[in-house]
Amino acid sequence: MTSDTMIGSGLPNRERPSGGTPGSGTPGSGTPGSGTPGSGTPGSGTPGSGTPAPGSFRICPTTGLKVHRPAELLIRANAVAAVVFLAVGGLFGLLVALTRWPAVHLLPADWFYLALTAHGLDVLLVWIIFFEMGVLYFASAILLNSRLAAPWLGWVQFGLMLVGAAITNVAVLQGRSSVMFTSYVPMKAEPIFYLGLILFAVGALMGCVVFFATLSVARAERTYVGSIPLVTFGALTAAIIAVFTILSGAAILVPTLLWSMDIIKNLDPLLYKTVWWAMGHSSQQINVAVHVSIWYAIAAMVFGARPLSEKVSRMAFLMYILFLQIASAHHLLVEPGISSEWKIFNTSYAMYLAVLGSMVHGLTVPGAIEAAQRAKGYTKGLFEWLRKAPWGNPAFSGMFMSLVMFGFLGGISGVVMGTEQINMIMHNTLYVPGHFHGTVVAGTTLAFMALTYLLVPLIFRRELVLKPWAKAQPYLFGIGVAGISVFMMGAGTLGVARRHWDITFADAPLPFDYPGVAYLMMGLNGLSAILAAVGGLVYVVVVVGSILFGKRITEEGQAPAPGAPLPAVASYGNIEHPSIPGSAVLVAVFFVSFVLYYFVNWKYLAEIWPLR
Repeated sequence: MTSDTMIGSGLPNRERPSGGTPGSGTPGSGTPGSGTPGSGTPGSGTPGSGTPAPGSFRICPTTGLKVHRPAELLIRANAVAAVVFLAVGGLFGLLVALTRWPAVHLLPADWFYLALTAHGLDVLLVWIIFFEMGVLYFASAILLNSRLAAPWLGWVQFGLMLVGAAITNVAVLQGRSSVMFTSYVPMKAEPIFYLGLILFAVGALMGCVVFFATLSVARAERTYVGSIPLVTFGALTAAIIAVFTILSGAAILVPTLLWSMDIIKNLDPLLYKTVWWAMGHSSQQINVAVHVSIWYAIAAMVFGARPLSEKVSRMAFLMYILFLQIASAHHLLVEPGISSEWKIFNTSYAMYLAVLGSMVHGLTVPGAIEAAQRAKGYTKGLFEWLRKAPWGNPAFSGMFMSLVMFGFLGGISGVVMGTEQINMIMHNTLYVPGHFHGTVVAGTTLAFMALTYLLVPLIFRRELVLKPWAKAQPYLFGIGVAGISVFMMGAGTLGVARRHWDITFADAPLPFDYPGVAYLMMGLNGLSAILAAVGGLVYVVVVVGSILFGKRITEEGQAPAPGAPLPAVASYGNIEHPSIPGSAVLVAVFFVSFVLYYFVNWKYLAEIWPLR
């Protein structure tokens, strides 16, 4: 078993120019990786040249990609930290779900809000951003066959993020910072809560700097030909949004830290909420850009699939930068201090263009897989390519479920919630966490889990243990998370409050009761959370077990011969003359579902606000 277990060769039609092959090692060629003494090229080890010494790269035996060892170590460190915080945050999430289940109602109020705060912090921020740091290093140094710029700064990034995450968790566990994920003013946490978030954000910003610098190094040292690969372009999109997000966070978290220390006496709640969501919602758009990049990466690595159109896919990523992060208006639609013009623009034109980007990816990713499968002979009917896809490969099954659930659960509900009139009747209900469990968990987390099954052999150089568990894990987690999303949105549609620990309102002076179906929804949500927790536990066991006890992969590859083609994931190029009738049908099904659900919500709104 090589370090590219479950990875297809993905060889493109376009070849490198001979004599300029990164990593070719042609004596005297002066090409990147050649090691020509005194050439000053990558791999030469020339004193004072700033280039890596011999032995700082290894060659992947199947893809021929050069893996920069300092980048490999940083990817490992960030991935391990991510999985640890996922386990912690997932445990708190299970406690929250069991408390929201009226028949169980596990935690008292103070512990519920503590667990809810820790859950949001660890799974919405810490797990995801640690993993994204690893993706940035992979998409730059590994896919571009380049050395990582300033690995020491990467370790500073890791250290700051780890310390910041630990400090903030300690603040929450002390019980005096149960302000939930949004930490809205005037609720005040301990100063170390905000300090930890600031350190974490500064670390993430340094990771983005390393990423940008690595792109510059790769271009200067000509480690790739033509444009950067689409996966790297998607990561670049995420990093650009991340800079905006982190600066927005600094603009509000630094004053909030000073306010918590009583240095600043007053902090306007509406100002806080507006600027916070410039950070809070944009951070989720980083996730979207990264997990869409992962969809493309897995399609290329497993099937050798190429995009239907590089230009169209890149334009869709560009739409994320221009429109998606300003679509946070749905969190602010009921705020009286924000103009109607701003609300209308953000819930119409900005929302439509942002959604268009995701719809493009929703066609091109399965379309690329279909075209690759049909090229291999799976041409019978509309869906032979899909029926005979490797559903036992957790990388593919996790990725494809991520794509479907993100579109049908997170995407459709996001557009519905971004409509001003509908938003007003559901925003402060459980519909909102139901929506972002469909985006950030079913979409982002499941995609990250899927990629892990490729990175463990490639980056950690270990074979997977408990392979039957690994095959079942995406289904356990995916079905569980889909249930959480659906049943939360169902309960929210019935009016169940978003942030109340007891939907029975047992201590309220005036009695109130939800319809019986709402209690059923919360019970099913609890059962779904248990299933998702089992899937998450299986993921942690398989990944940690593989890293610690998996059979070591020792085989080293040889540098590719001059003129050898690059793998699809690491090169630029389109599919030639694609035929994708099956994907067209799937997209049509999505559109019909979209229109029907949108109509149902408008009908529901009309019954609440009847015209007489």
